[in-house]
Amino acid sequence: MDEHEAIHTHGGSQDDHSHGHNTSSTSRRKLAAVSVINLLGFFAELAGGLLFGSVALLSDAFHMLFDALAYVMAFAAAHVADRYGGSDRWSYGLHRLEPLAAFLNGLLLLPMVGFILWEAYQRFLNPIEIGTVPTLAIAFGGLLVNVGSVYVLQGGEMSLNERGAFYHLIGDAGGSLAVIVSTIVIEVTGVRIVDPITAALIAVVVTWSAVKVLRGSGAIFLHRTPVDAEEIRSHLLGVEGVKSVDDLHAWQICSQITVATTHIETDVETMTDAETVIRHVHKELDHYGVNHATVELYLGCGDCDTHLIQHAH
Repeated sequence: MDEHEAIHTHGGSQDDHSHGHNTSSTSRRKLAAVSVINLLGFFAELAGGLLFGSVALLSDAFHMLFDALAYVMAFAAAHVADRYGGSDRWSYGLHRLEPLAAFLNGLLLLPMVGFILWEAYQRFLNPIEIGTVPTLAIAFGGLLVNVGSVYVLQGGEMSLNERGAFYHLIGDAGGSLAVIVSTIVIEVTGVRIVDPITAALIAVVVTWSAVKVLRGSGAIFLHRTPVDAEEIRSHLLGVEGVKSVDDLHAWQICSQITVATTHIETDVETMTDAETVIRHVHKELDHYGVNHATVELYLGCGDCDTHLIQHAH
């Protein structure tokens, strides 16, 4: 191999794409099922909150509504990415829609927090009597909806949107439990202020959910590396024929597609040995969840070293 020759290879097989498509199809079905379940739960809790005067139940109902809308957006993003993003015009299809939908979902949670806190404040100023038995019945129904949705989502590796939905559902389940407990406490003690306090606690849970989703989607948009670069670098240096790893970058297109590029200095002398080194490098990157990799292999020399150092980040 000539000392000035650099070999570029790109990882990512057809099997990887097929596997990703199957995983995404399963994800879409889960998100669609959870959307329907939560919309039904919202209408039930909304009716109950209005009829029986529980602001905590109303808060949980709107929490469920925004979650259902979030799942619909996530489903739409996954559907469009899989069905309409296969042309060469988009380097990685439309999979970037996944973190975009997750980010918008997180933002949608924030105005809901304001609404819950405002209603809780109004109820704090003017407590009203709550219909205990029907409120408990509806809250238990909401809890069953959340548990059923968690059952649909759980199992296997979850996408960013599925993780966002999972966090929402955990928050919803906590909200339903809080409504149940507060209603029982009000019935036993007669202290009606427990209802707005419970609503405020639900708002805290909603805020936590929003922060989790915003951080996850924001990390993808800002290209935070999803892998331990130093650990990968040390493993690559252990590959026979690798002298140094001059440049290594990794980022995500969406939660299921990780991309990496690296410049590798080698001391091998034949094309056959160089291809062997490249295969081993791809294998190491694949071990860390990299779906698409570009590997540049070159022989060390004065000019080459200077060039790469100047372009290192």
